Amino acid sequence: MKILHTSDWHLGRTLYSKKERQEEHTAFLEWLLKTINEKSIDLLLIAGDIFDTASPSSKSQKMYYDFLVKVRTAGCENVIVVGGNHDSPSFINAPKDILAALNVAVVGNATDNIEDEIIVVKDNKGNPTVIVCGVPFLRERDISRFAEGESYSNRSKRINNNIKKHYEEISKLAENKKKELGKEIPIIATGHLSVAGGQRNEDDGVRETYIGNIEAVGSNIFPDTFEYVALGHYHIPSKIKEHIRYCGSPIPMGFGEAKQTKCVYVIDYTKEKNIETIEIPIFQKLESIVGDKKHIEKCLTELKKTGSSVWVEVIYKGDEIFTDFSAWTNEQIANSKIEVLKLQNRQHLNEVLTTNDTTDSLDELNAFDVFDKLLNKASISDEQKEELKESYKEIVDGLNIVE
Repeated sequence: MKILHTSDWHLGRTLYSKKERQEEHTAFLEWLLKTINEKSIDLLLIAGDIFDTASPSSKSQKMYYDFLVKVRTAGCENVIVVGGNHDSPSFINAPKDILAALNVAVVGNATDNIEDEIIVVKDNKGNPTVIVCGVPFLRERDISRFAEGESYSNRSKRINNNIKKHYEEISKLAENKKKELGKEIPIIATGHLSVAGGQRNEDDGVRETYIGNIEAVGSNIFPDTFEYVALGHYHIPSKIKEHIRYCGSPIPMGFGEAKQTKCVYVIDYTKEKNIETIEIPIFQKLESIVGDKKHIEKCLTELKKTGSSVWVEVIYKGDEIFTDFSAWTNEQIANSKIEVLKLQNRQHLNEVLTTNDTTDSLDELNAFDVFDKLLNKASISDEQKEELKESYKEIVDGLNIVE
């Protein structure tokens, strides 16, 4: 038995609402089919967030269903899909009976009968090979009831305790199932949640799973019954423990993940249990450039030399005021395959007076006083200050002209 663990595809996602990711996702799914075939994968686990929204586009749906049909021709006869917090349970559950004909088991959400989450995977001869506790994203309403007047601390404890109880209960049912089968086969589990030790980035798009930013649960919620726990939700690959892992998203969700290596895990029970990390190729290069004018120019020049398609964020953090930053950047990338998707001038963001900058009230300051204080606050040369003062005076004088 060989199992491949993947998650957080986020089909339909865009980058800063500017760039469709369909080509990247198509390339990833083609690579995944090839990998499944080359590695002779018997079971594919998709640990939630298949789609980026609860109402995916027809293109995203087609990619998903086309892939599930092609998995069998790639040699993998078993697929288990669990819902994530981005997925609509009713939407991904809707075709589950039809998909069952393709040996695709779907668990969109927790139900009243926890046994619905237990899947016995069999080989092509009908022999049980592994028991999977296919636990989806556990919504608060599915595992506990809200108590009116409950404190934040008590609510957090209640949710964490009920998540732990859910895994304890399903592990016991899986152990009983294993005894019934009379086979010494592994029991593994899935999860789509925040587990302490998982890693995040600022712009990864990961939503907090519970209202109020309730803290991550500890890895002790997973009983020793589970030989492997396939996690989804966080987009950075990480090992909580050797057998408890986030595989992360297959493509970068933002520029914070531009330098990150993406992967899937293959758990091989052919002989002794072995976990292999397989690196996912880069389908669209992303680059984050942060620095002063000289550094930005150097980086953009180097990227132009590659002749490759690159999506870039450029953040200016130099000391001098850079008034024509946008126009200058466009000049630097002219006649290249570089596209700037995010442009930020930190000098502009920092040009705000605070109570720490002046003891005078705004009523006591005129337009030139405010501008002088902002210039003094900024770390720029005296020569440039004088140039800026002259330019500012022209603007103010122009605004004060009464026709």
